[in-house]
Amino acid sequence: MSPAVLFALIGYLLGSIPFGLLLTRAFGAGDLRRIGSGNIGATNVLRTGRKGLAAATLVLDGAKGAAAVLLARYAMGSEHVAAIAGFAAFGGHLFPLWLGFRGGKGVATMLGVSLAGWWPAGVVALAVWLLAALGTRYSSVGGMAAALASAVLFTVGRTAVPLDLAWTLAAWAMAALLVLKHSDNIRRLRAGTERRIGAKTTSATSADAAPSPLGHNGGPALDPHEGSR
Repeated sequence: MSPAVLFALIGYLLGSIPFGLLLTRAFGAGDLRRIGSGNIGATNVLRTGRKGLAAATLVLDGAKGAAAVLLARYAMGSEHVAAIAGFAAFGGHLFPLWLGFRGGKGVATMLGVSLAGWWPAGVVALAVWLLAALGTRYSSVGGMAAALASAVLFTVGRTAVPLDLAWTLAAWAMAALLVLKHSDNIRRLRAGTERRIGAKTTSATSADAAPSPLGHNGGPALDPHEGSR
């Protein structure tokens, strides 16, 4: 097995750990797939009213992306393999085997991968995420803006540092998948029906629209106002 394939597999397995689901179950907050949007990410954990669990989910979802990159980098000494591992971790979060390939939207994991991949891109992406999310109070806007900012910075970094081409390709692939996973959010933003950060709900409700091209995030009945991550 080639190093790229091996660390892609390791990255996928790390990324597929559903920390939001595990934490809410462990601390008695219920099955996250039946709460709010049904998403397994930090935004939906926040809808349970458990801010500590939401923060822990955010950090752990980012950490698993960073861990995949750092493990590959220090084991192989290859930025090419590290980029593949990071992208695989992002893919694992979006499409976890254990949850029928219905995962989160990948914002926190993308930020973790970006920070570990090239920290200036990660810091800028993190700042853009915070400013856009807090400024608009839409998690989806913050996440998409951060992903695009990261991709632009990795593109600039390719000539300034230079970075391995694999990082630029991985950053743009993550941005494209993340935006596609937010297709329902984009529709609701245009309609003015997107749920804002901090809106609390206790159970999932039936969706009022067709599912995203990449599928929902689990649960038999989902809130139409699905958040990010």
